[in-house]
Amino acid sequence: MKSTMQDFPINIAAIFRHGRFNIAAIFRHGRSVHARSQVVTCEGVGSRKVSYAALADRAEQLAAALRNLGVRPDDRVGTFCWNTQEHLEAYFAVPLMGAVLHTLNLRLFPEQLEYIINHAEDSVILVEDSVVPLLARIAPRLKTVRHFVVIGKGDASALGDVLRYEDLIAAEKPGYEWPEVDERSAAAMCYTSGTTGNPKGVVYSHRSTYLHSMALCMTGSIGLNESDRILPIVPMFHANAWGLPYGGWLAGSDFLFPGRFLQPDPLCAFMQAERPTVAAGVPTVWIGVLNHPAASPAALSSLRTVICGGAAVPRSLIEAFEKRLGVRMIQGWGMTETSRRGSKSGSPISKARPNPGTVRRSVKSRPADPGSPTRTTSTIRAIASTMVGCAPATSGRSTTAASSRSPTASKT
Repeated sequence: MKSTMQDFPINIAAIFRHGRFNIAAIFRHGRSVHARSQVVTCEGVGSRKVSYAALADRAEQLAAALRNLGVRPDDRVGTFCWNTQEHLEAYFAVPLMGAVLHTLNLRLFPEQLEYIINHAEDSVILVEDSVVPLLARIAPRLKTVRHFVVIGKGDASALGDVLRYEDLIAAEKPGYEWPEVDERSAAAMCYTSGTTGNPKGVVYSHRSTYLHSMALCMTGSIGLNESDRILPIVPMFHANAWGLPYGGWLAGSDFLFPGRFLQPDPLCAFMQAERPTVAAGVPTVWIGVLNHPAASPAALSSLRTVICGGAAVPRSLIEAFEKRLGVRMIQGWGMTETSRRGSKSGSPISKARPNPGTVRRSVKSRPADPGSPTRTTSTIRAIASTMVGCAPATSGRSTTAASSRSPTASKT
């Protein structure tokens, strides 16, 4: 006997838009319910801001541009970027169009980066102008990349013929018709670091990302909400910035992206100017902030929670934040290949200070977008076969061929 409750897929789109719980539902939700929430990107001196509604339009334009470049469902689109507005636009445009977002680690050795891009078979790479020299070292050996799309106006001659991100955006109009994508389909992927041998591929589904986003909004976890201003210092190429880009969009929180300005001095200045309530980063970042002259209870009084992970968090660091700054630090833990993360803190979230300056926003909703079905290819299943401790769905077919062609396939 089955229930009479509504039955619909759960995937990233349910966070990004309002409507059915599919890839485009996530898109509409943020655009319509939280249209006035802001995305702020640090520029070193000053910052630039865009609303959720405007960013959603640009994400649609990016999807249209990528489609015109030949990107099709299940194609991999790489991002070689810092935490910025443009990276968030790609976070939605790529998986919503049925392709797979592949975030590339800026800090890997060139030979590892070359292996990852070739193994994933990226067709297009979005790269910020400040890191063009890093990618140029290996560009001639990238076998499947057809286009480099440069974000920013900096020199990109080292990559040869390139396309400019803003030119592609300007040539398109909002209103992309998002396809319907199965919740089990690949949405994003990254490769583990610090493993033996070559990096191992991890493929996230729409379903796992959606469920993780919901968890981040629960009071027993981080409790993200509309009045929060989230500062994701953890890179967006590190396990999808611990899920904060999608979880924050679901909640309607403002985003404060630090870009490439991750040193204590510009970071503290950015925090004082934009007043984050939730921030996330590795221990070395918070040690630097804690020791900076500008870090004081008055300067960082807007913070209610700091998430720290990616490495063992010293107990002394947690205690210093609570005693010196009055800020609760949560120790995050998890694995790249699980998509899910937990947390541990000495005090329950109900005891955290309320967010200052809560502002309620009223917005107009927008109509739903139609779509068409897509499917998962054997290539994605082959990549998924390299996942640590997880085997891809095969619909009854053998994965022997897929595993044998992958040099990173391993038994678990």
